[in-house]
Amino acid sequence: MPSLKKISLLPSLTLGSLETRLARNPQDIRAAQRLRYEVFFGELGAEIENPSDTGIDQDIFDDYCDHLLVIDSTLPKENSVVGTYRLLRRQPAEKVGKFYSADEFDISPLLKYPGEILELGRSCVKKNYRTRPTMQLLWQGIAAYASLYGIDILFGCASFPGVDLEPLKKPLSYLFNHHLAPLEIRPRALPEKRIDMNFEDQDTGSLSLQEGLSLLPPLIKGYIRTGGFVGDGAVFDPSFNTTDISILLRMTHVTHRYNKHFLQNQKNAS
Repeated sequence: MPSLKKISLLPSLTLGSLETRLARNPQDIRAAQRLRYEVFFGELGAEIENPSDTGIDQDIFDDYCDHLLVIDSTLPKENSVVGTYRLLRRQPAEKVGKFYSADEFDISPLLKYPGEILELGRSCVKKNYRTRPTMQLLWQGIAAYASLYGIDILFGCASFPGVDLEPLKKPLSYLFNHHLAPLEIRPRALPEKRIDMNFEDQDTGSLSLQEGLSLLPPLIKGYIRTGGFVGDGAVFDPSFNTTDISILLRMTHVTHRYNKHFLQNQKNAS
């Protein structure tokens, strides 16, 4: 479990009936795991590794992460978590022995980075809550958490649905040619799992940002809009029926975007 002292320092943020905060106890974490199971296994068709443990998505990383929640106060408590992100810092990752992304990507450039890094993972939102307010609260929570811990770089895996490469060639090529991360922090897909992202026959060099964004799933689109970069190479994950890429964000980009957004909201309200 995360430090209760740190949890108390992170503000609870609200928007209507929605609240975002860190998990405070095992019951909160279990609620996030139930939501993850509902989305990943029930909705998206991921394969269950241990059929005897139904209704919960969990792994060895859960005990070392902080769990960011979005809670709807109008729902019964046991089903009130409608959005979640899993947050893993460098020090806890050293205790578990690795970051989650390391199973698919060589993240050694990030490990050599002298500043603080934060891995984002297991992002999911309940089907009827995939709206702007929910995503705003999640990102406000991430920004507040990153500020609390002095995070410089956010990173993690993001996914395209399916493991059929043909329809993914154009979006992957667009990301490679327009949003490749700087070499000094660039993850690279592990050689034995690597799928090239640069398909010259797709002719994505002249695409505008808006045209490129239209090719992407909502979560990846949101990362790119916030100034995100991608690593080199994609990876098939048959168990989750996804094609994964590595995503990176500099906190200066996130802070600039959300400061601008908040200041504009305050101006409109005055």
